Amino acid sequence: MSTALASRSRYIPWLFVAGFAVVISVNAIMITFAVSSFSGLSTPKPRDRGLRYNTIVAAQQSQDAPGWRVDTAWRADANRLELAVSDASGRPLTAARVSAELVRPVEKRAPIGVALDDLGNGRFGGRAELPARGNWDLDVVVERDGQRFAVTRRMFLQ
Repeated sequence: MSTALASRSRYIPWLFVAGFAVVISVNAIMITFAVSSFSGLSTPKPRDRGLRYNTIVAAQQSQDAPGWRVDTAWRADANRLELAVSDASGRPLTAARVSAELVRPVEKRAPIGVALDDLGNGRFGGRAELPARGNWDLDVVVERDGQRFAVTRRMFLQ
């Protein structure tokens, strides 16, 4: 074996070590980003919820039975949420109690309650100060005569 070949071949193991060091470093960086950016949004007690799945579906179907509808509108210039609640035939749902919350689906942040005023004729409105623009889930609950209807809408709010 020549001296030149022997001197070059002693670097080969170090090239493998350097290659593995690069792979491990990149993996460590990716793991750090993945763990630090996880929103933590999950269902509490997912196993129990899965075991009660059929009960949850039946409750949702009985809740949807009245056929109520909620139409939503966001007025960005006034930070105002407007709702129109109607029954199955499209008539305004009067004498109903309506509550609404805005939930940011990508962050662990407390929901923002929207104080809704009854504007009459099945219409409701209220202001909400948003800390950030983007996708929000609007959770609306309508109650009347012992019946309860809940709906969630994904909205892009500015």
